[in-house]
Amino acid sequence: MRRALLLLAIPSSLLSQAVEAWQIILPPQASIIFARDGSMIGEVGKESRFSVPLHALPKYLGQAFVAVEDQRFYQHDGVDLMGVAAAIKDNLLGDRRGASTITQQLVGNMHPDLIDRSDRSLGRKLKEQSAAREMEKHYTKDQILEAYLNVIDYGHGWRGIEMAARHYFGKGAAQLSLAEAATLAGLPKSPPLYDPARFPDRARTRRNLILGLMAAQKYVTRDEATRAQREPLVTAPNLGRSIVAPYFVDAVRQSAEHDGINISGGGYKVYTTLEPALQKAAADALVQGTAAVEARENYRHPKMAALPREREDYLQGLVVALDPFTGDIRAMVGGRDYGRSPFNRATYALRQPGSSIKPFVYARALMDSIPANAIVPDTALAIEMPNGVMYSPDNSDNQFMGAITMREALIYSRNAVAVQLGLRVGMDSVAAFAQHVGFDTPMQPFPSSAIGASVVRPVNFVAAYSAFATNGRAVEPRYIVRIEDRSGRTVYSSPQPESRQVMDPRVAFIVRDILREAAERGTGASARRIVPPQIAIAGKTGTTNDNADVWFMGVTPSLVAGVWLGFDKPKTIMPGAAGGSLAAPIWANMVKAYYGSGSAGEWFAPAELSYAELDRETGQLVDSLTPPDRRYIEYFLPGTEPALLRINPWKIPQWGPFITR
Repeated sequence: MRRALLLLAIPSSLLSQAVEAWQIILPPQASIIFARDGSMIGEVGKESRFSVPLHALPKYLGQAFVAVEDQRFYQHDGVDLMGVAAAIKDNLLGDRRGASTITQQLVGNMHPDLIDRSDRSLGRKLKEQSAAREMEKHYTKDQILEAYLNVIDYGHGWRGIEMAARHYFGKGAAQLSLAEAATLAGLPKSPPLYDPARFPDRARTRRNLILGLMAAQKYVTRDEATRAQREPLVTAPNLGRSIVAPYFVDAVRQSAEHDGINISGGGYKVYTTLEPALQKAAADALVQGTAAVEARENYRHPKMAALPREREDYLQGLVVALDPFTGDIRAMVGGRDYGRSPFNRATYALRQPGSSIKPFVYARALMDSIPANAIVPDTALAIEMPNGVMYSPDNSDNQFMGAITMREALIYSRNAVAVQLGLRVGMDSVAAFAQHVGFDTPMQPFPSSAIGASVVRPVNFVAAYSAFATNGRAVEPRYIVRIEDRSGRTVYSSPQPESRQVMDPRVAFIVRDILREAAERGTGASARRIVPPQIAIAGKTGTTNDNADVWFMGVTPSLVAGVWLGFDKPKTIMPGAAGGSLAAPIWANMVKAYYGSGSAGEWFAPAELSYAELDRETGQLVDSLTPPDRRYIEYFLPGTEPALLRINPWKIPQWGPFITR
């Protein structure tokens, strides 16, 4: 009685040197990474292989290989003497061909260190035959066929039937059609020669030959073979991946390892949060946007395309987009070219956010009952630091606008106003608030931190912005939904996404409404010019003092995303570089491509908000002389309205849920 195939559960890396050539072992595996729609986006592991059981495959799959590679597979003892005799005869007549059985091929492919199949000597052949016969004594034919399908090379480094099916046809081996199975069965003879992606005509001819053999050997009927022969040979685009997302795949691996699962060891199916359509929109926008920056007349640095691949001193960028309600990462591009620079700037870089930090400063001020219509002077400041140095923040346009409302100051990103607000509420309280909403890097309690001098980690910075899209609820970034082992058993399931109320809903709404105007007529207006008008957007630009980092942080009702550009070793991008002119168009083009002609949804106002029509210039209630272009609606926490309205509360409108764009 033959023993069960116990060794299939033992990785080759754990077997001792005493392993013999007849033993079936589990070869190195990969883990397959899937997008949220179930499509494959990548793999991690030592070899591109994912072993699958024979019983899970259509019966005709194994039969196709038997028909063409070893038609007497079920009759011989590991060596086909009739095949050997026929091969000797053909070789004498000048028609060279081999006579290796499936079992012999398995021996050589599974133990290349013991059986060198490139060695054409008689000694190697005899050793291989002996090992094949011994293998047949210990394992069933199905076990041998299963191991064979899972171990051989199908070209491009794809080993095993599962990876071949996914890369060539974009589906698992269990879903292969008869025609597709016969196509893959044609590869062992010569993967480069019969590559269906590169040489479809040649692969189709061999496929049809194999289908004919299957009919002749009674594995399928003649009608079934004929129908399959008539099918067009169509391979999957993009090597079977719905999208290329190597930076995201790296982040998934790191997240899994953090949760105690070594997916690099192989053998897992990892289901993630990535959305292929958004990932493509993000990657395309970054590639095109950075190339457009390099093409500008006043850009003086070497362009990426002109540098040798070992050089990394070119303009870099990143994009992170996530679901503001769940924290699910929908798109992540950690650099311009993973092959040249695999460093994931989205998860590892620490960069100054510049003015994109200001919404959190303003939120903290609103929490302190400073209303958005409060007048704060945009003027030169001289702040003495503890070391005696004078700190004097400037604006990017080297001008000051004088008395200005908080709303207008954020819309036009006035540095002096943000610094004054930070000092007024206390920079230590601003720093504590930043930690509370989700920053994973400390904010230094210095005046300059109010305009982005303290570094942030991009992915967590984007997640913190989710509070402005969700009326004050922040989320943690999430990459993985669940992980399954080879048997389909769930070994990890991500906890249900939870959001934390980190900000008064009314405060979040007011800041978002200001950011809506910032993206329409302020520093981020280039975004509004690109994004279709039916898509509600809000956002904030960011530019550091030396023009070394530029940002655009934007939200829609269903998405929050950030774009950053800069050099890995910080230096000025170009004179006059700004988040509004460089980063905002990338964000906007991504959003435009993703939503198309559709809508992103709508925002809702929280309860107990007061509002009134004010004059933009004065921040006071309008009167009959206020021109239409200066009239706007301002929102207030109850008790912070203009004094005249507090005297007569019947004049203060309030609402519950209210739709706004």
